[in-house]
Amino acid sequence: MQKTAHIIGAGISGLSAAVRLANAGFKVAVHEATHQAGGRCRSYFDGATNLTIDNGNHLLLSGNSHARAYARSIGTEAGLVGPERAQFPFVDIKTGQRWQIDLGDGRLPTWVLDESRRVPDTGLSDYLKLAPLIWASEETLVGKSIPCEGILYQRLVQPLLLAALNVDPPEGSAGLAGAIVRETLLAGGQACRPLIARDGLSAVLIEPAVKFLQERGHTVQLGHELRSFTTGDGKASALNFGGEDVIQLGEGDVVVMAVPPRAAASLLPRLKTPTEFRAIVNAHFRFEPPPGSAPILGVIGGVVEWLFAFPNRLSVTISNGDRLVDMPREELAQAIWNDVCKAGGVSGELPPWQIVRERRATFAATPAQNALRPGPATALKNLFLAGDWTATGLPATIEGSVRSGDRAADLVLAAKRP
Repeated sequence: MQKTAHIIGAGISGLSAAVRLANAGFKVAVHEATHQAGGRCRSYFDGATNLTIDNGNHLLLSGNSHARAYARSIGTEAGLVGPERAQFPFVDIKTGQRWQIDLGDGRLPTWVLDESRRVPDTGLSDYLKLAPLIWASEETLVGKSIPCEGILYQRLVQPLLLAALNVDPPEGSAGLAGAIVRETLLAGGQACRPLIARDGLSAVLIEPAVKFLQERGHTVQLGHELRSFTTGDGKASALNFGGEDVIQLGEGDVVVMAVPPRAAASLLPRLKTPTEFRAIVNAHFRFEPPPGSAPILGVIGGVVEWLFAFPNRLSVTISNGDRLVDMPREELAQAIWNDVCKAGGVSGELPPWQIVRERRATFAATPAQNALRPGPATALKNLFLAGDWTATGLPATIEGSVRSGDRAADLVLAAKRP
């Protein structure tokens, strides 16, 4: 008899687990509490700009092997687009200086040996000072591992780690930062080519996965919130969705819970989860980027940190954005637009705009919070966890989300084997 895998949550983590288990022969049923799949990685039509926008500007890299394999499995890897080489332009809007880091397309970080390809006014010795991150423990602070000052830090390390950790880098986990450095800067340009879902996150990573499952006879039920588990003999025995909506679990059925940490802790009261979170602020402007605009531009010295150029739209991302979540929206939009004009070489009055503030965008990637991340197994033998907040070895990223879903699915498959 075919076994059923119940996936609780239709974000990236849940969908990656669902696709993996569907391909392995399970009957899959996805249950999503909200009325839209995708979680914090989704697109929607915005009336203020009259555009379809993403709730966040998520950047993937060519070395994100799990995320790319997931996209490949649902037939959308071609929807992740970017330059042929790992090149990252930057601008300091205080001084007007512009430069480009060229990591090339090799498997070794030889770019640090070439003055024309590395950060201006830096030498090889500056990069060698980053070496302690490579073997740092997750319990160590970034600020205790490397010097958080100087030109290299200001122009590359701080923007990179701020975007990855979503905390002020010195207070972040050096082990998590080291994982990012190993998989990006240390892996050479072949792992660092930026990839963007130019048609939107939902169109590339979410809707095709839902369609993939449905076309193969699996179910994706929206507005179906799990309220509690019934347990017995060390297993989850039933899923309670409220009232008489109860699903009894058969022998061999499994559950992958891929929900936010607060919901997970509510469903499993003894579960330890991160308790501190950081905001990310995104802004979208209906404005045609100038010809030749870089798909992604690093911005130093302003409110804006990264500027993305899409057809008919300029978007920005600001990490560790708690300081901005209560700022009046119009005032914030104007401040961001002022930076966009300086960085993007554009001018004009504030165009149609939208601000998206995710107050609990990611867990705070500090050593203390990282220590609260649970692994994929639980006390219930047929219940597994997924989510970028679980102990993936990475900060809260799309790659971490997919890895967590893959890992939960792999544990299910390993338990199924005799």
